[in-house]
Amino acid sequence: MTLIRGLRVAGGHGRALTMRGMTTDLASPALQQRARALPKVLLHEHLDGGLRVGTLLELLRQRGIEPPAPDEAQLAAWFSANAHAGSLEKYLQGFALTIAAMAGLPALERVAFEAAEDARADGAVLAEFRIAPLLFEPYGISGEAAIEALLAGLARSALPSGLIVCALRHLPPAETTRAARLALAWRGRGVIAFDLAGAEFGFPPGGHAEALRLVRDGGLPLTLHAGEADVAERVVEAAHLGARRIGHGVRLVDALNDPARRHLVDEVRRLGVHLEVCPTSNVHTGAAASIAEHPITALWQAGVSLSFHTDNRLMSCVSFAEETATLLRETALTEADLLAMAGEAVGHSFLPEATRTQALAAITAAIRTV
Repeated sequence: MTLIRGLRVAGGHGRALTMRGMTTDLASPALQQRARALPKVLLHEHLDGGLRVGTLLELLRQRGIEPPAPDEAQLAAWFSANAHAGSLEKYLQGFALTIAAMAGLPALERVAFEAAEDARADGAVLAEFRIAPLLFEPYGISGEAAIEALLAGLARSALPSGLIVCALRHLPPAETTRAARLALAWRGRGVIAFDLAGAEFGFPPGGHAEALRLVRDGGLPLTLHAGEADVAERVVEAAHLGARRIGHGVRLVDALNDPARRHLVDEVRRLGVHLEVCPTSNVHTGAAASIAEHPITALWQAGVSLSFHTDNRLMSCVSFAEETATLLRETALTEADLLAMAGEAVGHSFLPEATRTQALAAITAAIRTV
């Protein structure tokens, strides 16, 4: 598939180019409207981190679980406080809530459907969602049943999408292998890739090499979290283990700025690896100091293939449109840059070629108007 990197337009902090070439104040409602209208490609969103606040509250009550706040506004504020606490531990607290709330087949289907619809409303032209299905086993839901319910939910949406099965890297390799076999059993039936997620530091991808080999040999693509809470070398390690995409990968910027390690950036480019960057989430988890200082700009300008994503809409209190607007408002990236990133994302999507071709057509058409 032909990628469409390039077609940059002059821009900078505080101003952007609209469809008709007119500049607009990036703090205005016009920016929000334009950000939502831009065609986008969502490659990195955890279903258990992206529930609607109202849905979470309703599901918790249905299961008899006391929510940490009594209504939607206060529950949203609770997640916002956790996101801005500057603590990965606080950020991750919400996942215990969401997993417990989702632990029913109708709930799993509903969450997947709503996630796809929310992405579509934000301008996504294709999406890939991920989750660790084995997390629901303690609630009496098998991995197979969880996947079936999630895929049923995604199928209800008009947005073309697929499911990525995650394993949690801090668990024993045998558990990763179980997740890998589950993913392979659903290959060609809606599961499009396999991922290692969870706490990164101290749990390198090489510790799960056997499961990753199993996935590769079974013909299922790999996208691995790396270079978020650990060093740039982990990005290259994951690539050498077969990952075609990297979740986050932002610590690669450290090698970009270090002549002795610059070869790591060169290797990522040589291998054609694509980074799934999640700017707002990276700020919340401490991987970046701010959006303005986020590595996405430097890595993009250095020629690294990457795109931007929300990671966890609920945990980071951000929509895809808001992520887009924030990048335009707080970095030197332009609309043309973001559209080119979307083109890169299409080229690295694990969805069928016909789906990618249709998405690329929408992005190409938008680029012509910038």
